Amino acid sequence: MTDAHPETRTLVLLRHAKAEQGGEGTDDAHRPLCARGHADAAAAGAWLAHHGLLPDVVICSTALRTRQTWHGVAMGMTGSPPEGGPAGPRPTVRYEPGAYDAHPEELLALVRTIDAAARTALLIAHNPGISLLSAFLDPEGADAEGLRTTELAVHRGTLSWTELAAARAPITARHVARG
Repeated sequence: MTDAHPETRTLVLLRHAKAEQGGEGTDDAHRPLCARGHADAAAAGAWLAHHGLLPDVVICSTALRTRQTWHGVAMGMTGSPPEGGPAGPRPTVRYEPGAYDAHPEELLALVRTIDAAARTALLIAHNPGISLLSAFLDPEGADAEGLRTTELAVHRGTLSWTELAAARAPITARHVARG
């Protein structure tokens, strides 16, 4: 699934894995993943590794469920904790408070800050923002229902990160992990 074209950039959008239901008085940002969420995150990481979609950069919301999703994805990619391993070097990981409860424009602004040398980036965030960003980048390929929990939408294009714009990064693959 890797692309030999040197100018191609790949943005993988991932809605966090399934989380526990928040009870009364539970802060939404502190909801942990449920058992299925942990399994699905690892399965998503294995899928990324199998398809050669190892990120150079990861931008992750600071919410507990997104951080746990990233940890599970990293474990699935490498078979070990997120220090790197047989599947590839450790990516640069940025935990961004602005990715929590973000509008698609705010998520796009974060993507536009990715280092120009990075060829593959993974953004882990929440609905509705992550689904709306996917639809913004590829209005024709987006699912009207939006991204499901632990769904990956792989967007590819030749624009630089700073030039990423509406309808300029088509979805070339998608995957829904279900443990």
